[in-house]
Amino acid sequence: QVQLVESGGGLVQAGGSLRLSCAASGNIFLINAMGWYRQAPGTQRELVAGITPGGNTNYADNVKGRFTISRDNADTMYLQMNSLKPEDTAVYYCAAVRWGPITVPDYWGRGTQVTVSS
Repeated sequence: QVQLVESGGGLVQAGGSLRLSCAASGNIFLINAMGWYRQAPGTQRELVAGITPGGNTNYADNVKGRFTISRDNADTMYLQMNSLKPEDTAVYYCAAVRWGPITVPDYWGRGTQVTVSS
């Protein structure tokens, strides 16, 4: 199995920055693509950004130019969030797949809260 643990969430003012981290453990050789999802109260969980083992990235339109996903290797992933807006407030989840795109994760972290005040 694979365990994913997020860290780095918190409270920040609009316009500020945060850096989220995701640490993977267990059978990390199973991990292929990884990504970050978020879920605000009363909304569906949405994909924020994804990254392949080769470093190809994709972003949701509403975070392009503000968020940057990166990955050290199979067991560490980051999300640099700049120019944060109140609408970025959500629980952010780390996700990973064994094969294929990150749109259908096999593994989830428990999430970390990000709150952006206006």
